[in-house]
Amino acid sequence: MTDAVPTRRFGRTGWQVGELGVGMWGVAGWTGTDEDEAGRALQLAVDSGCTFFDTAWAYGGGASEKILGDLVRANLDRSIRVATKLPPKNRRWPPRKGDALDDVFPADHIREYAERSLANLGLDTIDLLQFHVWEDDWADDPTWQHALAALRDEGLIEAVGVSINRWEPWNALRTIETGLVDAVQVIYNVFDQAPEDVLFPACRVRDVAVIARVPFDEGSLTDALTRDTRWPDGDWRNSYFVPENLHATIDRVEALRPLVPPGSTMAEVALRFVLTNPDVSTVIPGMRRVRNVHANAAAAAAGPLPPSLVDSLREHRWDREPTEWSQ
Repeated sequence: MTDAVPTRRFGRTGWQVGELGVGMWGVAGWTGTDEDEAGRALQLAVDSGCTFFDTAWAYGGGASEKILGDLVRANLDRSIRVATKLPPKNRRWPPRKGDALDDVFPADHIREYAERSLANLGLDTIDLLQFHVWEDDWADDPTWQHALAALRDEGLIEAVGVSINRWEPWNALRTIETGLVDAVQVIYNVFDQAPEDVLFPACRVRDVAVIARVPFDEGSLTDALTRDTRWPDGDWRNSYFVPENLHATIDRVEALRPLVPPGSTMAEVALRFVLTNPDVSTVIPGMRRVRNVHANAAAAAAGPLPPSLVDSLREHRWDREPTEWSQ
């Protein structure tokens, strides 16, 4: 399968990227990853038309960036777009209300980690450099603006983005209004539909690209979790799917299951729901296994969902508030 994934315009950058991208946290930071198969899956993703890859320094302390750099060098004819993220200096995901920008992203920290990421990637330029956490109160602070402008002027980065904290899609609106941000990354899926309210319209006005992450709600929308699901010690999902969250999530999944058409899967429906929205520039599921690349590429190639099914799925919107376990 080659170039089966359709492309979309990536906002005002003008890039054409595969509407199915790849999130690379899982290849260097999750338990249960087979490195050999993950490598085959990444190459298959490229061969299938995925050209947008999202990583971060925090994914294995640069390990994921190194894997992506090797992938880019092995596919120099494929126009792969590389996105990575600056870690917060205080190492808090997400930041706390009232945190000062100088404690999270001071200018010297921005420069240091941009250069670290470039070294890990082994590239001369980062296509999209993103802040891994964000507070809209920092929007007008010249510190980050000048630091990113300098990196751009030196040709070290091409575009700037912010990764919006979980369940806070409103928390970048003023930043978008500065006109200095080229892309936002936000959780968007069948349950988390809130970005449609104000974030997507704001991006539309400014021609800001939208990167949809967590399309499968951390795995629940693959219909693979049960009330007894547990992960090995050290896997962050144990701290996210605490009983309070896991049991409520399973209830929601069970209510959704009757909407899955015969011959389809919940994962296919979930991914196509995201891609049915034209405001989405690319969606970045993690794809550590070959079978998942095949399934997700086929789902992307299948096109939008029928309007009647989208209407039914909208009834399953789940508005949640951040908690100490939502990270």
